[in-house]
Amino acid sequence: MKFTLHQTDTSTAARAGTLTTDHGEIPTPIFMPVGTIGTVKGVHQSELKEQVKAKIILGNTYHLYLRPGMETMEAAGGLHQFMNWSGPILTDSGGYQVFSLAHRRKIKEEGVTFASHIDGSKHLFSPESSLGIQRSIGADIVMAFDECPPYPSERKYAENSMHLTHRWLERCVAFMKESQPKYGHSQALFPIVQGSSYDDLRRQSCEFIASQDQPGNAIGGLSVGEPIEDMYRIAALCCEVLPKDKPRYLMGVGTPANILECISRGVDMFDCVLPSRNARHGVIYTRQGIINIKNARWRNDFSAIDDSATAAPTSQAHTKAYLHHLFRVNELLGPQIATLHNLAFYLALVTEARERILDGSFSSWKEGAMAGLERKL
Repeated sequence: MKFTLHQTDTSTAARAGTLTTDHGEIPTPIFMPVGTIGTVKGVHQSELKEQVKAKIILGNTYHLYLRPGMETMEAAGGLHQFMNWSGPILTDSGGYQVFSLAHRRKIKEEGVTFASHIDGSKHLFSPESSLGIQRSIGADIVMAFDECPPYPSERKYAENSMHLTHRWLERCVAFMKESQPKYGHSQALFPIVQGSSYDDLRRQSCEFIASQDQPGNAIGGLSVGEPIEDMYRIAALCCEVLPKDKPRYLMGVGTPANILECISRGVDMFDCVLPSRNARHGVIYTRQGIINIKNARWRNDFSAIDDSATAAPTSQAHTKAYLHHLFRVNELLGPQIATLHNLAFYLALVTEARERILDGSFSSWKEGAMAGLERKL
């Protein structure tokens, strides 16, 4: 994997680059739609390419490990073949799912023992087994196994958790050196910065992660309940310390406004379930503001869902009144159109951000865009 940095904005830390993988090039900044169990929910792979214009998608190690399982995954030839997706894929490590299963897991030096949310069966995730699963999945970018501390965390817990993540990272690096990819394409390991909301721990973690000299780096443990100001402060701090010649991935963030703010602080890659999850509840993101399409005010609005040139074709072809109707009658097509719209909106937003960074107008453009992104219509 190779990262080429093309331009840094003169008045912010925003960057435009290109991430090159064996499955294609990824222009940055980039948003990655989340395909938890081998599908971006409700969206066909051809729609991901043609309407959403996704350049890379994310798969979930924990969920794919449980279903369909690695025997099926390997028999299929990996996730690319299994789901018929020819573009790049990133897999998380399963660490966040372990975090979300706090009542079902036990953390030790060896790894994390947890009970399946499906049938209660017991499983162990370790740095080695997590990466072994990601080898079987065959993602282009694989994440180091980490512990994601909750917010708030006592300083001592956050510090111990950070050091555990660092020890696990050393095991991840060793495993990647000792093992080989299974499907003929390379896999790049991204370590994950932790340290909760403590600036000195975050700085220490960034310095340790940078010392491992991996192809890219991730910032974890944010968007877990902390104030938005803390998220922005920590993202900026991490970007100041992490190497400038490697991509920076902020995990699990966020709203369109969050993404623009974090791009301006130096983040290159994002993923979040928010656009697709909220779409299934009728929340539509636009440059003018946020629409709840279930509200009665849209019943007789026969304007296009979004008539901008960058909108998904289905958003240009169908009206707000029609989409309102689909949600009111619980028709499956409603969430599908809404999901296509939101994902295409996110991709168009980061694409324009990149163009503005390259032409030198990012700062003024972002200032004008922010008010509309956060307005409720």
